[in-house]
Amino acid sequence: QVQLVESGGGLVEAGGSLRLSCAASGRTASTYGMGWFRQVQGNEREFVGGISRSSDFTAYADSVKGRFTISRDAAKNTVYLQMNSLKPEDTALYYCAATPYNLPIARRANLYNYWGQGTQVTVSS
Repeated sequence: QVQLVESGGGLVEAGGSLRLSCAASGRTASTYGMGWFRQVQGNEREFVGGISRSSDFTAYADSVKGRFTISRDAAKNTVYLQMNSLKPEDTALYYCAATPYNLPIARRANLYNYWGQGTQVTVSS
């Protein structure tokens, strides 16, 4: 079992930055690939980015490439999503998730076994 808890969401003006954190607990948390997804009510959950177990590889959705960065602190069992140059269209509920798959980085939500409760990000124009 892996438990995930996100934090760091909030309200920010367009052009601003936020850093989301995802604290993972559980004996095997470090053996999972990690991903960030986001969801707007009424829409499907959308892949934002992912990072491999060893942090050697990352992948991003085209819509956030160059603005968002995923990183992983193995000692703290925490994954981060640094979001810069935020746009109103980035407004969503953001989830972190864990997958037993490593490479290639999984982009489909149904490949992820464990999910956090989500943290809301709202970007005002």
